[in-house]
Amino acid sequence: MSSQPRALQVLNILSVVLLLAAYALVFGFAPIEKVMGIVQKVFYFHVATAWVGMLGFIAAAITGVIYLRTQNLKWDIITVSAVEISLVFFFITIVLGSTWARPSWGTWWTWEPRLTTAAILEMIYLAYMLLRQGIDDPERRARFGAVYTLIGGISVPVTFVSIRLFRTIHPVVIGSGGGETMGLTRPMLGIMFFSIAVFSVIFITLFWHRIRLGQLADHVEQLKLKITH
Repeated sequence: MSSQPRALQVLNILSVVLLLAAYALVFGFAPIEKVMGIVQKVFYFHVATAWVGMLGFIAAAITGVIYLRTQNLKWDIITVSAVEISLVFFFITIVLGSTWARPSWGTWWTWEPRLTTAAILEMIYLAYMLLRQGIDDPERRARFGAVYTLIGGISVPVTFVSIRLFRTIHPVVIGSGGGETMGLTRPMLGIMFFSIAVFSVIFITLFWHRIRLGQLADHVEQLKLKITH
């Protein structure tokens, strides 16, 4: 594999610097929420990781459609890269949510609408990764993946709107809905949006790295197919 592009090297450094800045703002500047206390600070990262997790799943659905139209395997590499990175971020989202839930709700987990749909969303894409492993032919695997991510993408908006459609104890961070509303001051909102921007940059950086890794893996796979045939 060729050396990293200069832009990617810059993103590597920028990601680390921005992450440190986000931690400094959250734990050194953001005010403590009156009702939830210091545990509310988890939400700055919980919301940000949820955002990039869902963003990646949506991107996978879009690139899946592009693959079905073009039949170009490079789009399959991009699709699976988006899913893998989003799976990690969304798992972090669930862990952070449970960390907040224990002192706030008195339990690590409860089957309310948002948590239930989030767990289903994670399992849908875990199944995608497992099922791909059972398909050897690259083109057949890519077609399966494209259709799967297109259908699986429906679960993303369902998860997002669940706390606005159903009565739930999960707080609504922005706007109003069926659950408890989390009133954020202007500094809190500013830091939250900064965290979302930071994790978006981190997502792009990791995404780029994963695509490069996928291209290398595809090259190796093509060499193996030539040898066996």
